[in-house]
Amino acid sequence: MPISLAIVEDLDEVREGLKNFLSLSQEFTVLDTFRTAEEASKGIPSLHPDIVIMDINLPGMNGIECIRQIRLFDQRIQFMMFTVYENDDKVFEALKAGASGYLLKNTGLVHILESLKELHQGGSPMSANIARKLVDTFRKSPASDKLPPSEVLSPRENEVLNLLARGLLYKEIAEQLHISTATVRQHIHRIYEKLHVQNRTEAINKAYNK
Repeated sequence: MPISLAIVEDLDEVREGLKNFLSLSQEFTVLDTFRTAEEASKGIPSLHPDIVIMDINLPGMNGIECIRQIRLFDQRIQFMMFTVYENDDKVFEALKAGASGYLLKNTGLVHILESLKELHQGGSPMSANIARKLVDTFRKSPASDKLPPSEVLSPRENEVLNLLARGLLYKEIAEQLHISTATVRQHIHRIYEKLHVQNRTEAINKAYNK
């Protein structure tokens, strides 16, 4: 069954270009697109998409507040930020509002497809420099410059978590560690279980603040 999407983006060429590109894949179906957060917050709850691709800088209400509004009606929807903003405040504000993925608009089209699939599978994909910003922020905490001790995560699980923190996709982790993508998913599932978290962002946060 295709992954259902909604797109919230005020620039016509970006919105339509993204819609047309994603519609080429049989793995996705674009239910609707919206130019403003106000339109999206009214229309999206009745669509029940799997994922909303959300810009931040919108006319009127911004994308972060739009996430908060939509989550009042449907907390099952996952949100992928798709924006030019990469400063720490915007990233953390979006994640706290309920976003699980964060991609910059200069992200390659193939990477966007892989990231949407990863998000749908329970991951928390981010552009590599955004993931590094999160790690750097966590490392600034005086007691949080190491991953959990080996008794919490196995050496292999620590390797996988390190690569997740660097922003690698599941298939890239598999290639680097010479294991299958299915094995990577098993490791990540166990990491989430052991750290009592539900996505990549929470796992990095928990690991560096253990």
